[in-house]
Amino acid sequence: MLIGPPGSGKTMLAKRIPTILPPFTLKEALETTKIHSVAGKIGKDTSLMTQRPFRSPHHTISDVALVGGGNYPQPGEISLAHNGVLFLDELPEFKRTVLEVMRQPLEDRLITISRAKFSVEYPSSFMLVASMNPCPCGYYNHPSKDCVCAPGVVQKYLNKISGPLLDRIDIHLEVVPVPFKKLAEMEASENSEAVRKRVMEARKIQEKRFAEHKGVYSNAQMSSKLIRKYVQLDEAGNELIKNAMDKLGLSARAYDRILKVARTIADLESEEQVQAHHLSEAIHYRSLDRDNWGG
Repeated sequence: MLIGPPGSGKTMLAKRIPTILPPFTLKEALETTKIHSVAGKIGKDTSLMTQRPFRSPHHTISDVALVGGGNYPQPGEISLAHNGVLFLDELPEFKRTVLEVMRQPLEDRLITISRAKFSVEYPSSFMLVASMNPCPCGYYNHPSKDCVCAPGVVQKYLNKISGPLLDRIDIHLEVVPVPFKKLAEMEASENSEAVRKRVMEARKIQEKRFAEHKGVYSNAQMSSKLIRKYVQLDEAGNELIKNAMDKLGLSARAYDRILKVARTIADLESEEQVQAHHLSEAIHYRSLDRDNWGG
């Protein structure tokens, strides 16, 4: 979840995510190609998809178009984004019913569409990326511009995103505007290829870790049992997470997701054990939760 004022770079950041994801495995390429073929989205000259999908539906989309369905059930956007990225720009502008139907697929990584005569199951293991302004005028918490929204409007705007859905989003980031000095600099920054190499190294560590667990190849797919096995916290880590749970009012689901993110941060640093600073960074990524934003 990327929260920030207009023009701060939320959409640009989201569109760069596919460039740092590891390339398809053969199994992933076949799965994704089959789904797009069923939906009639494969081009005439394409036999096997080689690029991870990036789906960005407009906020006027219906719930059937998002999750799939119809008289003859077709895959929806969440299935077309399987093994790729589903980007929802201006999240609060989506209809409430559309957003709520994503809760179960986000948890189970598949969607079952049932009709009177038959039911069909489509995979939906996608990375959800969402962006939103912090308030209707867009300038709440802006470093230089004043928010002109009336009292209580900010919280009302955030309430368009339900607690259960927000709870399923692992990382909440505030995107601040880039100052002119930084925009005008000509210094080359780290490119996507360098970041992608680090991601691929971390993914190799995870594939090795879960080699004996069928269907699990990344930290995001860990069950609670696997989390307890592969995320061993020391005394400092346990105290840190306990204080965070109490102060931020986090749920048991948020607790599991913090541990998954901390495990991934440790993997990116090639660390065997999850340290307190990994946990602290993962907790910081929950700091835009509704309990302490817009109040």
